[in-house]
Amino acid sequence: VQLQASGGGLVQDGGSLRLSCIASGSSRSIYEMGWYRQAPGKQRELVAVITSAGNTDYADSSKGRFTISRDNAKNTVYLQMNNLKPEDTAVYYCNARGLAWNWASFASWGQGTQVTVSS
Repeated sequence: VQLQASGGGLVQDGGSLRLSCIASGSSRSIYEMGWYRQAPGKQRELVAVITSAGNTDYADSSKGRFTISRDNAKNTVYLQMNNLKPEDTAVYYCNARGLAWNWASFASWGQGTQVTVSS
């Protein structure tokens, strides 16, 4: 499964952005899609994930400001980010976890999209 992320950019403190990630390629199932981020000098961290059933999980820093959603028919996951803060500046990576046709588990990563929030 290949992932193509888009929607990053430069925004001012308090602004909004919407990230999109499209999964392509064949698999038995994609049971979870999500977003992670990595700021310079820091480890990659969870932002939000969503299962195929629509169950979500957010990092504490994302709660109340970010909303993850998913279109299963389009194999697309979205991240609506509101009230962005300078500390949200990072490269945002899309992730998908699922089962391949041979029943092996997989975890795929997108190429990352830069989000920069200016103060």
